[in-house]
Amino acid sequence: IEARVALIKKQIEDTTSDYDREKLQERLAKLAGGVALIKVGEATEAAMKEKKDRVDDALHATRAAVEEGIVPGGGVAYLRAQKAIDALKLEGDEKV
Repeated sequence: IEARVALIKKQIEDTTSDYDREKLQERLAKLAGGVALIKVGEATEAAMKEKKDRVDDALHATRAAVEEGIVPGGGVAYLRAQKAIDALKLEGDEKV
């Protein structure tokens, strides 16, 4: 992930197109964990309102989890912690 972020930063520096620079900056923000876009659609207005409310509830629950210390993007956190995890000398039940 870090290598891809570095590559995108280099592409931003090298590009002469404002459009490409804007798109690369958006991609960088998304990859770095700064932005998410959720599109909600349904067949009827009532169904769409209900689905939007569910998404809104999930968003608030996610924000609360982040504030209380739950790691966002647990897979990325695991990858970043892998070297430290591999260096641990564990025995018995600790290995599990």
